[in-house]
Amino acid sequence: GYKQRYQNGFDCQGLWVEVEVEKELGLQTKRDIEAYGIDEFVQRCKERVFTFAKRQTEQSIRLGYWMDWGNDYYTLSDENNYTIWFFLKRCYERGLLYKGRDVMPWCPRCATGISNMEMESEGYKETSHLSLYVRFPLVDHPGEYLLVWTTTPWTLAANVAAAVHPDLPYVKVEQDGEYYYLAQELLPVLKALKGRDKGDYHVVQTLKGSEMLGWSYRGPFDELPAEQGVVHTVVPWKDVSATEGTGIVHIAPGCGREDFALSKEFNLSVVAPVDEFGVYIAGFDWLTGQHAADVGQQVAENLAQKGLLYRPQNYKHRYPTCWRCKTELIFRLVDEWFIAMEELRYEIMDVVRQINWIPGFGLERELDWLRNMDDWMISKKRYWGLALPIFDCTQCGSFEVVGSKDELKELAVSGWEVFEGHSPHRPWVDAVKIRCRKCNAEVSRIKDVGNPWLDAGIVPFSTLHYRTDHRYWQQWFSADFVTESFPGQFRNWFYSMLVMSTVLEDTAPFKTLFGYATLLAEDGTPMHKSKGNMIVFDEAAERVGSDTMRWLFANHVPEQNLNFPRIPTDEDMEKSAQAGLPVRLSEKWMLVRRTLDKIWNVYSFFVSYANIDHFDPTQHQVPAAERSELDRWILSELQMTIREVTQGLEHYDTVKPTAVIQEFLDDLSNWYLRRSRERIWKPELDSDKTAAYLTLYECLTTLVTLLSPFMPFMTEELYQNLVRSVNDKAPLSVHLCDWPQVNEDLLDERLTNETHLVMRIVGLGRSAREKAQIRVRQPLNALYVRVPSVAEEEALYRLSEQVLEELNIKSLQLISDDSDMLSYTLKPQVKVLGPKFGHLVQKILKRFKALDPHGAQEAAKLLIETGTLNFTVDGQQVELTSDEVEVVATARPGFVTAEERGYIVALETTITPQLREEGLVRDLTHYVQDMRKKASFSIEDHIGLALYTNIELAQILRNYASIIASETLADDLLISIDQKDKPSFNEVYRETISPISMKKLEGYTVEVVLGNL
Repeated sequence: GYKQRYQNGFDCQGLWVEVEVEKELGLQTKRDIEAYGIDEFVQRCKERVFTFAKRQTEQSIRLGYWMDWGNDYYTLSDENNYTIWFFLKRCYERGLLYKGRDVMPWCPRCATGISNMEMESEGYKETSHLSLYVRFPLVDHPGEYLLVWTTTPWTLAANVAAAVHPDLPYVKVEQDGEYYYLAQELLPVLKALKGRDKGDYHVVQTLKGSEMLGWSYRGPFDELPAEQGVVHTVVPWKDVSATEGTGIVHIAPGCGREDFALSKEFNLSVVAPVDEFGVYIAGFDWLTGQHAADVGQQVAENLAQKGLLYRPQNYKHRYPTCWRCKTELIFRLVDEWFIAMEELRYEIMDVVRQINWIPGFGLERELDWLRNMDDWMISKKRYWGLALPIFDCTQCGSFEVVGSKDELKELAVSGWEVFEGHSPHRPWVDAVKIRCRKCNAEVSRIKDVGNPWLDAGIVPFSTLHYRTDHRYWQQWFSADFVTESFPGQFRNWFYSMLVMSTVLEDTAPFKTLFGYATLLAEDGTPMHKSKGNMIVFDEAAERVGSDTMRWLFANHVPEQNLNFPRIPTDEDMEKSAQAGLPVRLSEKWMLVRRTLDKIWNVYSFFVSYANIDHFDPTQHQVPAAERSELDRWILSELQMTIREVTQGLEHYDTVKPTAVIQEFLDDLSNWYLRRSRERIWKPELDSDKTAAYLTLYECLTTLVTLLSPFMPFMTEELYQNLVRSVNDKAPLSVHLCDWPQVNEDLLDERLTNETHLVMRIVGLGRSAREKAQIRVRQPLNALYVRVPSVAEEEALYRLSEQVLEELNIKSLQLISDDSDMLSYTLKPQVKVLGPKFGHLVQKILKRFKALDPHGAQEAAKLLIETGTLNFTVDGQQVELTSDEVEVVATARPGFVTAEERGYIVALETTITPQLREEGLVRDLTHYVQDMRKKASFSIEDHIGLALYTNIELAQILRNYASIIASETLADDLLISIDQKDKPSFNEVYRETISPISMKKLEGYTVEVVLGNL
């Protein structure tokens, strides 16, 4: 782990940059770009990349990334582009690269194809379209029609066939004297579409789809020039569904991928109706010049005029859109360049199995994509991107792939002088021509640029100088760790890296892949600027803090979507400023903040008192073995925390480590620190106090190191103040420190178990107090405890003083019989018992009802102690568990109880006059301590204190004057019933405790005055 390579990098090329630059320049189409100038446009794309790379770097630094800043990689670099050329050359040599003619998803605004990878991962939206039910007249059956349904009316002008499922049952239906054919399972469609203008229908014939094959029909637009000579026929297709539509599918091979495949299978005509902008080409009469997206209603009206429209209907569905500009896609017949995947598919699958996938389901998701993927379309008919090094000869049809800049220079017959000195981008590289090896013609590079996932996928090779410094590449390849959001990356980045690494080296490009789900808005919907729910990083970092965000992320199960909590708005900030109050955060942020605050509070407590005592951790030493049990316990807990955090992080798990750290922090703050306060508050710096300081210091400094990967900024500040301030030879940063190691000598399982026992009993005692609504500052006389084992009894007897101090109780008594304090009721859970015991249930219930009070008590105790009850019913042995029989414990008068898994505590709730007085004094000293803070006294300041009240309370307070003075550091204490009785100190702060104030002492009123001595 001492040699690390952290290189920051940026994806730079592709449609996502082009679209934004088009917006900046006010350009609408590719024609506008070419009029503006491809060279200028490409330059603006480069400038935008560097502008936002700088901003993203600043944000990454602010979020706490640890990178080799300044040594960034950019996928627009010559190294990256030429390494892709090298890869494509290898594909070409293996016969994997080819030009294919196919129907592809197409963005008419961007005028380029969209790969299946892009469309599958982020290219769909819910929308409504005009769908049409259309009548196709059968040629040899007058008055009979195929009833066809389409959600893309614009494609009807390119119809050449209708497809049926050969094995499905179809019906011939008579309606209003005309006959329609449709799938039998979809007959309800006719009822739904009937309306007032159509009569009833009835089935006159049932037939198989196979019986309809070869039927001829008249097309919906036979009158168009482009449709002349097309023979319309019924063809079989096993993918026809009987779940929607009519079970008869309109086939337009120029507008659908599956349709095009059918055209090749059955030698159908192919009509391609639109150009790259989605506009009808010549040959389509009144449609020519119109955009495909605009003609739906006109098509419906034209069909209605010709008597071919059965019914229009709006249809809501998920429809593909351009992942960058959000324009609805069309499907268009085009020539594109592909990498054939059939041969590679199984090679890549073997490579995928070499990788450690986290979460584990990632492996199967990637394999599933590989099993079903199509060939990889790598071309884009755009401008800013990898210049595909493919030279396609228009004379003889052959093509060649150039694998490097040197090879291009060697092959160039013209244009090199235009290109030389430029990056391998359009338009400069377009000038270079080479000689066709087959026919000797001059050949230009194809105008297409590359799919941007080529740019990202080659990074494991280009950044390590694969072509130019193979030894360096071998030193660092493959990556130890890759992480990205997995919903779309199985098809994109992960996939592209796997393809390229398999082709080049037949090995995995990374050892471990850590995937995480999606970041969503607070309500679980995607974030979008247009929706107004997008959170800007800089605002989030400013208003909730980077460490806070990092802890939120680390504490979240990665395979589940994270609903990012709302951050304060400008309006929230303004209102808080006007009110002089801190900004209110959502509950999720408050939970995270409480963790940060707890760390800071422990640190502040330590620093405050350590400074008072001039404690120097480098000068004071008390061996761990000589420290108190409390110290040794927390040091043992610290070792277990180190172990569990380390194990979690070594397995790429942040959720368990954050939970373990929070648990330790709770123990440190809520138990260790509270129980150590008396030791730290005493005036002399003896060995016990020194041990407490050393223990707290060791816990804090270790905790800071453990937390540093999660909270880099806060931990750095704490490290500088705790460590570097007293030891200038320590590492410069917490992030340069050695990782904490477990000290086995400090592990003490017995002490851990015993302390947890005490904490459990204290927790139950507090629950009992809450149940009785008796505050902890009110002393009580007695606590009765029952524990499951003798060993725990012995430990609790020895540690009873801790329980009494924590719960403010006078005495603790261990008991084996709690019948004086508790009564038990047994409640059989009939819903659970029924399925298990059937007809015996009623007899089991009678058995419980027959128990006398003593028997019920004994049965309940047995169930609590052993977890089971065993008895015989009708000669059958019955065993019941605590899940099947509920034990309800009820405290007897004068007691309040709490119980958990066999541990029972009972508090005696009677408050004697003396206990009441002690409670009043404790409340008063607590309030005075709070007032000291308000008066800005430091923790070590000794003060003057005057208390004015009535004669009854004054007498009580005088009886406890020494305790009040000691607890509040009041060297001058005046307790009086007369306001004229002035204190000898200078007044600094005054506050009244009264029945109507926030601070209350039963019904008493006390005027409290604090002052300087």
